[in-house]
Amino acid sequence: MKIFVVPATYNEKENIEKFITVLEEEVFPKIKNHEMHIIVADDFSPDGTGEIVKTLMKKYKNLDISQGEKKGLGAAYMRTMGHAIRELGADVVVSIDADFQFDPHDLIKFVEKIDQGYDMVTQTRYSKGGSIPENWPPQRKLFSIVANLFVRTVFMKFSVHDWTGGFRAIKKDVFLKVSPEMEKYNGYIFQIAFLHKAVAYGFKIGEVPLHFSDRKLGSSKIAPLGYIIDVLTFVMFTRMKELITGPFGKFLVVGGTGFLIQAVILRIMVGMFNIDPTISNLSGAVFAIFSNYNLNNFWTFRNERVKTIGQYVWKLLNFYATSAVGVILIQTGIIFLGDQLFGKKYYFVYFIFGTAILLIYNFTVYRLIIWRKKPH
Repeated sequence: MKIFVVPATYNEKENIEKFITVLEEEVFPKIKNHEMHIIVADDFSPDGTGEIVKTLMKKYKNLDISQGEKKGLGAAYMRTMGHAIRELGADVVVSIDADFQFDPHDLIKFVEKIDQGYDMVTQTRYSKGGSIPENWPPQRKLFSIVANLFVRTVFMKFSVHDWTGGFRAIKKDVFLKVSPEMEKYNGYIFQIAFLHKAVAYGFKIGEVPLHFSDRKLGSSKIAPLGYIIDVLTFVMFTRMKELITGPFGKFLVVGGTGFLIQAVILRIMVGMFNIDPTISNLSGAVFAIFSNYNLNNFWTFRNERVKTIGQYVWKLLNFYATSAVGVILIQTGIIFLGDQLFGKKYYFVYFIFGTAILLIYNFTVYRLIIWRKKPH
């Protein structure tokens, strides 16, 4: 494979020559069976970083540079990675900081992961084998850890440990699939946005635990307060959009239909025929579950829907079984408990509360068991 290492630079004249030399003379000779290249993403650094790279290009024939207007880290990566893949034939592009905060020798580990069949490989500072600098002040350590935990929790993607790091190996297929949706993410939020899309599309993500070091030369380009606001805004709005327009939003509509069916049957059986609320609730659930199964199968989870009669019947039975557990233990259980503690007259309040708890249980079980998402 043709692998292009893409260091993004802006005013990195103190680091870039040593960085390129380490890759060319110490790292690349240890990587076998791959054609290794470097293409520097430089936004016309006023300190002369680009001129240093151009001088080194006379020595290293596999070294190139892509320069463009300064629009942010994400824009620089998209421009340079796109050029490497579309014009230079890259099969894999590797983003990395040129300031030695990550050891370029660890590139070997990323290539090994790619060889193992992963579509994208990310660094991780927050799992076994990874670390952040010991000399960081407590508040910076806390922010770093909490920020990544926040992203993992809101996105509900706990298998990915480090969402903000810049050391990544990305296969051509991943870049071409994700890049059309990255145009508006020009700054550092690009790191989270790109990984989020790659995960959402079902690509196989690998991780390499690494130690993160403080830069020794030059200065950081991140504005802490602005970055924090960008992270919070992007993560919260992206997740809200996913919930509203994605499977969960559709699931709420389907659940609302089932709720109305069950509620009407419950009110009729209790109000008109004075049948016990728990029995009435279970009777209504039978019809609501059947409605929910069909609407979820043909709409909410249509990409994973069953396509044969045998599958339809088998999954319907599974759906009734998993739904029955929730209806009996959670929803009906709460109604029964409410009847015993506070009296029958509030039965509809217990029903609504039990339904809210049941909603979360159902979506989780349906996604993980009935309509499990197929891997990419």
